[in-house]
Amino acid sequence: MPFSFFECRTITVFLHCSDYTLLKGTSVHTLLSFYCVFVLCSPAPLAEGIPEKPKRSALNQLTRTLLRKYDCGVRPVNNWTSITTVYIDLLLQSVLEVDGKTQSITTSIWYRQIWTDEFLVWDPEEFDGINEISLSSDAIWTPDVIISEFVDEGKPLTIPYVYVNSSGMVKNYRPMQVVLACSLEMYAFPFDKQNCSLTFRSWLHSVKEIDLALWRSAEAIANDKRKFMNDGEWELLSIPSSYWLIHQDDTDYAQLQFNVLIRRRPLLYVVGLLIPSIFLMLVDVTSFSLPLDSGTRIVFKISILLGYTVFRVNLTDELPHTALRTPLIGVFFAVSMAMLMLSLTKSILVVKLLHHSEAEVRHMSVSACLLDKYGSVGHGLPESTLTSTRTLDHINLSAEYDMDASLEEDLLSLNEIQESPSGMDWLLQELVTLRLALSQEDSESSAHADWLALCSKLDGFLFRFYLVVLISYAGTLLMLWASWSFA
Repeated sequence: MPFSFFECRTITVFLHCSDYTLLKGTSVHTLLSFYCVFVLCSPAPLAEGIPEKPKRSALNQLTRTLLRKYDCGVRPVNNWTSITTVYIDLLLQSVLEVDGKTQSITTSIWYRQIWTDEFLVWDPEEFDGINEISLSSDAIWTPDVIISEFVDEGKPLTIPYVYVNSSGMVKNYRPMQVVLACSLEMYAFPFDKQNCSLTFRSWLHSVKEIDLALWRSAEAIANDKRKFMNDGEWELLSIPSSYWLIHQDDTDYAQLQFNVLIRRRPLLYVVGLLIPSIFLMLVDVTSFSLPLDSGTRIVFKISILLGYTVFRVNLTDELPHTALRTPLIGVFFAVSMAMLMLSLTKSILVVKLLHHSEAEVRHMSVSACLLDKYGSVGHGLPESTLTSTRTLDHINLSAEYDMDASLEEDLLSLNEIQESPSGMDWLLQELVTLRLALSQEDSESSAHADWLALCSKLDGFLFRFYLVVLISYAGTLLMLWASWSFA
């Protein structure tokens, strides 16, 4: 007959109990009676009623073992005379902002620290072969390595963990967005190059306690551009590094410096700033071909000057702001505006001379000398009307024109005519009057032609001077910018 589950367990327990009681000399029947009562009162099995305690994981046991007696305020060395060497590695990701006014640069970097913690060592075979774990950076000792040029921290990505392997090597990888103080040289803008440094050093520990070293070779760090965003305004040239000791308060401190060499891409500023300014200057030069005796030239030059002023105001934010030295492009814009003002002033002067009356110009000795020297020979005016102020005083002011000898004889003959002239006499008088009017008109036309010739020569001289200054200045700037661009 087959036994049920309860009967089988009862028999098994009974057999064990019978053996044990026989050894003790207790009655088997008594034990059997007691067991039967226990089974009837407890229908569920005894072993299944007690849950097993879960086994702690190897990772949890390892973490508890490492941090049970760990003190994060003590440098992790068994011998206090041992030096903790902190290896540093740097990767530049991007240049976010260069501020010439505050002399600062904002960068995004990947910063790595590696050192050995002698208190975080274990045997992987005792913990299911675990070779590396992550621990909280607040629970272990970390070196007090800082950046000397650090001004402000931007938007950091907090990573609260570090990697630790079984030999005690700690790896701390941190992406950082930092604002650094940098001596920016903006004179060659937009063809400028900048050299900004990141100096790592221990804030408190001397070189006898904490030393610094490069994790990779200096050549590998200098030429590593894998992570750099090379499609922005700045181009990464190299990141050379150097190591030295500084002596302060009778103690040596280790320093590790990385020099970030970057160069600005000038194409955006050449197209947006320099080329429009050069076009405006060329248009101003071509305005010299307009006629002298018209007001169109002055109106045209005023329009160019106003347009250039608006152009400069709109692009004020594009220029770097620095209190130490004015950028060369700022000098270029200032000189260009000064040249436009000079061109406008020259045109106003020429038009003013051209529209002067002869009586006003006679009193200007410089104009008289220029007129005597550069006046037209074929259309010269009589000496009394050109250079002699004494002769001007004998001119009939009521008539406002000069008369030659034949005209004076005609007038004298007219005075001898009777008060009631005949038809022929009246005709003769009208002809003499017409001759006087034509003579006066010819005289004025000749004077106007002489003044126009003089003003044309003066305009040509000032135009050549303006062109020489403009070409010399533009050529010097282009040579400087070309040398800086290809250096």
